[in-house]
Amino acid sequence: MMKTISNSIHQWLRKKIDLSPLNQEELLDILKQSHRKNIIDSGGLAMMEGVVRIDSLQVRDVMIPRSRMQFLHINDNYHSILTQVRETGHSRYPVFDDDRDDVEGILLVKDLLKYVNQETEFNIKDIMRPTFNVPESTKLDNLLTTFRDKRNHMALVINEYGGTAGLITIEDVLEQIVGEIDDEYDEIDHHKKDIICDDNNQYIVKAETEIDYFNKFFNSQLAQDQFDTIGGVIMHEFGHIPKPGEELEFGNLHFHVKSSDGRRIILLQVTKIT
Repeated sequence: MMKTISNSIHQWLRKKIDLSPLNQEELLDILKQSHRKNIIDSGGLAMMEGVVRIDSLQVRDVMIPRSRMQFLHINDNYHSILTQVRETGHSRYPVFDDDRDDVEGILLVKDLLKYVNQETEFNIKDIMRPTFNVPESTKLDNLLTTFRDKRNHMALVINEYGGTAGLITIEDVLEQIVGEIDDEYDEIDHHKKDIICDDNNQYIVKAETEIDYFNKFFNSQLAQDQFDTIGGVIMHEFGHIPKPGEELEFGNLHFHVKSSDGRRIILLQVTKIT
């Protein structure tokens, strides 16, 4: 699919300008020249550059890493799943057993509709779909073709040891061509940000935010040797899974739990202590 699009662009440009690139970089230079000559606009240039560059990208370059995955547990009940869907707004979730290398399947949110007013009959195993796995080294143009052929929208990314490295969606691939795709559920995850300013001295922070990024943002020194995410650190400091509304002070920061689902923290409100 990507090869076909690239060839079509190449043929179209050949009619407009002298096009005889020897490599990808020369082709990109010619695309920029055509933009300067007003042959294509800035939006078209960006998309064409994305089509050209996608050939050199691998799944590991754009996947959602394991530490930031939103997932369900095989023992989750109907109402806890609905709560997480409301909080995160995704349409598909991987379902795990006791660890994230033990993938049971994929749950599509639309399949929950059949249990409206029949919650007692819910069994997550009855509606799980098979997983689609891809190696980290898979090229993005090949993955997009596979997504189309298999009519899949999500793939679990497997590392060299067979463990879960992360996940990738068809949207993640398409965004490499057309840029960020926001939908009606992106109010919290606006432009994929993990930390959003809520007030002059308050911030809404996703619990899955990596500690390294959190430390750089707040100029803090939270330890990174035991946990990958700020949610893991804060849950350890509480000594239990906190409920919404619980608070603590740690370092020079005040943490207020905005939401949790009984198994993990989802959102935190963080205030700098002056």
